[in-house]
Amino acid sequence: MLSLITSAVWLIAGEGAGFALERGISVLVISCPCALGLATPVAIMVGSGVGAKNGILFKNAASLEETGKTEIVVLDKTGTITKGQPTVTDIIPSAGTDEEYLIKTALALEQRSEHPLARAVIKYGEEHGFTPDGEVTSFEALRGNGLAAVLGGEKHIAGNLRLAETYCDIPEDMKIASEALAEQGKTPLFFCKSERLIGMIAVADIIREESAEAIAALKNMGIRTVMLTGDNERTAKAVGKLAGVDEVIAGVLPGGKEEVVRSLKTRGKTAMVGDGINDAPALTRADIGIAVGAGADIAIDAADVVLMKSRLTDVPAAIRLSRAALGNIRQNLFWAFIYNVIGIPLAAGLWIPFFGLRLSPMFGAAAMSLSSFCVVTNALRLNLVNIFSSKRDRKIKHKHKEDMNMEVTMKIEGMMCGHCEAAVKKALEELPTVQSAEVSHESGTAVVTLTQPTDFELLKKAVEAKDYKVIS
Repeated sequence: MLSLITSAVWLIAGEGAGFALERGISVLVISCPCALGLATPVAIMVGSGVGAKNGILFKNAASLEETGKTEIVVLDKTGTITKGQPTVTDIIPSAGTDEEYLIKTALALEQRSEHPLARAVIKYGEEHGFTPDGEVTSFEALRGNGLAAVLGGEKHIAGNLRLAETYCDIPEDMKIASEALAEQGKTPLFFCKSERLIGMIAVADIIREESAEAIAALKNMGIRTVMLTGDNERTAKAVGKLAGVDEVIAGVLPGGKEEVVRSLKTRGKTAMVGDGINDAPALTRADIGIAVGAGADIAIDAADVVLMKSRLTDVPAAIRLSRAALGNIRQNLFWAFIYNVIGIPLAAGLWIPFFGLRLSPMFGAAAMSLSSFCVVTNALRLNLVNIFSSKRDRKIKHKHKEDMNMEVTMKIEGMMCGHCEAAVKKALEELPTVQSAEVSHESGTAVVTLTQPTDFELLKKAVEAKDYKVIS
């Protein structure tokens, strides 16, 4: 249409048909949208190729574009931050029970469990020549807590402290021992027989060598890191401290991961990194799901990005590549538009009356080809980007002005000493959505830092369960 208008204007201005046609053809040739049409797809194609060469597979163009906009990265603990190969570190039988009996009972109970911690107990028994103490006659997996089974005609329970306390009395010395183990990043497993505790086995999962490096790189890029786990608060915080994450959300049941990701999405564009079957809903819910290549097939199917080499350092690399591709697309679009803005008026003969400048269709065709060549060449520069180097990392500015952490100040009556402070602090920090609590008996306050919005009544009940009164 612009070409026809150009020819018509020159005809009306009194020029010959040949001259008017030449101007119209020049406009038609130079405004060919090849460069504009190539700007995005060629950058996406080259970016996807660079990712594939480095073991990072983007399933579609949208995933490559969106990954670079990530503001929060949620990391599953077991198998992602850690190696997912836990080992037995401590065996503590209860009074009246020996170590051999505890191990044999644990082997019998864990034989039918698929949990990584159960595999660690079984591996320990096999390596040390122990055999299961009989066969279970019924078995029930209690998701996120442990298991229940009948062994030798008696009901047995194996799992975390929360589960064990509902079935048997836990001596105070065992609770203290479990807390000490949890502080070291170990997971204590309790074993009960007919409402009597027979002992505790601690299991630890080693952190991947590259986890701390990858998390530090993400933080340097201005991205908030969150560790998600079903472990108890103490164990989770110990592992989170070693890994260097900004935030730890512990005590999350398998079905609750998706809810946590949904909540985090309200605070910024969220990527979820996981490897297990129970991570699949969260991977789907996240803005970008990133699966570890060595993980479960269902997690890989649910993800938008797959890390074939199963290295956590590939997460910041994927984000760097996406950012570079986005920048390249913007450059391509800029040059394609600028080329048309300059070239079309020249082709239409706008400058002929002023400077005598005119553009023949042949030169217009050459310029059009050159613009496409420039766009493709610029996109190929992505092959030169070192996606594993942090030298050009820049911190993003979060769109959400509110602080990533939420604080609640509670006015509490009845605290008289440091012991009272410790009791209130412990009660609050045992809640899964509480990151930390700073308690002072002198001011009668507790400043609670939350990882996600929490009903104030839950905080109030936790404090008042310790016989203190929450005023406001």
